[in-house]
Amino acid sequence: MKTEAQRGWWGGLALMVAVLAAYGPAWHAGYIWDDDVYVTTNRLLTMPDGLRRIWFSLQSPSQYFPLTYTTFYFERMLWGDNPAGYHIVNLLLHGANAVLLWRLLLRLQVPGAWLGAALLALHPVQVESAAWITERKNVLMGLFFLLTLLAWVRFIDEKTKSPWRYYVLALLCYLLSLSAKTTACTLPVALVLILWLQKNPITVKRLGQAGAFLVLGIGMGLVTVWWERFHQGTEGKMFHLGLVERVLLANRALWFYLGKLLWPVNLSFSYPHWKISAQDPLAYAWILLTLVAIVLVWRLRRWTGRSVEVALLYFAATLSPLLGFIMLYTFAYSYVADHYQYMACLGPLALIAAGLELAMRKWGNSIIRSIVYAALLITLGTLTWIQSATYANAETLWDATVRRNPDSWLAHNEMGILLRREGHVNEAITQYQAAAALNPDNDSIHFNLARAQLQVGHVGDAIIEYNQVLRIKPADAETENNLAWLLATASDASMRNGERAVRLAEEANRRTNGKNPVILGTLAAAFAETGEFPDAIQTARTAMEIAQATGQTQLAAQLAAQLRRYEAGQPMRQ
Repeated sequence: MKTEAQRGWWGGLALMVAVLAAYGPAWHAGYIWDDDVYVTTNRLLTMPDGLRRIWFSLQSPSQYFPLTYTTFYFERMLWGDNPAGYHIVNLLLHGANAVLLWRLLLRLQVPGAWLGAALLALHPVQVESAAWITERKNVLMGLFFLLTLLAWVRFIDEKTKSPWRYYVLALLCYLLSLSAKTTACTLPVALVLILWLQKNPITVKRLGQAGAFLVLGIGMGLVTVWWERFHQGTEGKMFHLGLVERVLLANRALWFYLGKLLWPVNLSFSYPHWKISAQDPLAYAWILLTLVAIVLVWRLRRWTGRSVEVALLYFAATLSPLLGFIMLYTFAYSYVADHYQYMACLGPLALIAAGLELAMRKWGNSIIRSIVYAALLITLGTLTWIQSATYANAETLWDATVRRNPDSWLAHNEMGILLRREGHVNEAITQYQAAAALNPDNDSIHFNLARAQLQVGHVGDAIIEYNQVLRIKPADAETENNLAWLLATASDASMRNGERAVRLAEEANRRTNGKNPVILGTLAAAFAETGEFPDAIQTARTAMEIAQATGQTQLAAQLAAQLRRYEAGQPMRQ
């Protein structure tokens, strides 16, 4: 007979092995999309005082995720830019989360606890969190999220000796969870739901104990809202949804996520960007469906007890910061993403596992039970293997995204970046144009298209695209500089506009405090085009001196050559 400890070791080991096997393609995967921002080009990971800046500055390249960046900081010392190490750590964390979920469900006496954990481990909707290096923040947050819940369960257990040490441990784990990713701010709801599920009295004292977690969560949540608004730029018409539209969006998103859990097909890195309108009668069908579900759950509670209510309330509450009530920068691409429900899906998955387990106990036997569970987990594991293969590198990711969501302007834009990097500029232009047609108002598309057009000699088209960028994003020094250079130096006289070039270059120079030698060089060229050669000479000389002082020798040589032209009374020609 195996002891409980032995069963625990073997059960946990089986979950870890299942994760590593199902995610085989991710072992040797590369970097995708914004992994460079988090790892390869993140200066905080290589600066001598990087750890201090990670925790005590606003220099984070994305959100304030200090614990996540701390793990990257130390891993950078171990394996540098080799992506394999980061991927393996992500998978180990995901496996550990499955083990912790199993132990939590056992503590809560949920039927089918191990099956519920296995569903988390092998469900393909989790691939985005486990196989994408950037989502370290998700799997790391999940680790301390589950540890917090486990400590809380021990704290409220009347049989626990010295329960307050578990309360302190829960608070510490919660702080670490928030430091990994602030979507952990919803955890206090789970604390109360656990009390309700176990039929423990929800007293003022208990609410006060949970309130400490709520204060921490609200504090970190407000930091995130502020950061998203003023650092990430959640502004513009796409982010200005009214209250009714946000309610419509939230209800549709809830059913979307449930649908992907129950039928995980056509998973995509970027889903279609829904058009949410309060004038669309069909949009209210999702609210009606939610109301019908609420009535059904309430009517069935005499047979199901509190389990269904708790699972679905947890699901909705944990997803709440990501349903559209708070605008996120990523909503510019899609209102939904697989990794948003990494922790939220625990409720429905545990409910499914419990339902299957109870059904097998009533109508099945050990053989049927083994066959059903094996078929389910092998199917999910196979889907996870296939899905994780799409995360092998940027090319496989964006190719799969375009196939599954042809209207993804993000995927077309990123495919254009890859093609241009590989030297296929004309093909890149085609992708950029497709992206611009799908989303005329995202400025990065037009900027990329302008550079590609210029690369193949289409100066006029490049000027048009730079003008589009300034229409969308008027205060952009780089675009002002690039456009000013073309207007000042184009070989075709019909494309030149010296006076506008001066205005644009002066504005870009003002934005950079007159210390950027490239922009000063453009301003000099603009002065030369308008015939103001004394100003051109003085400005070019200043630019050259700054370039020399900052060690930009090649740029200084180019500026010196331009200076000689201006001294000879000749404007620059591109």
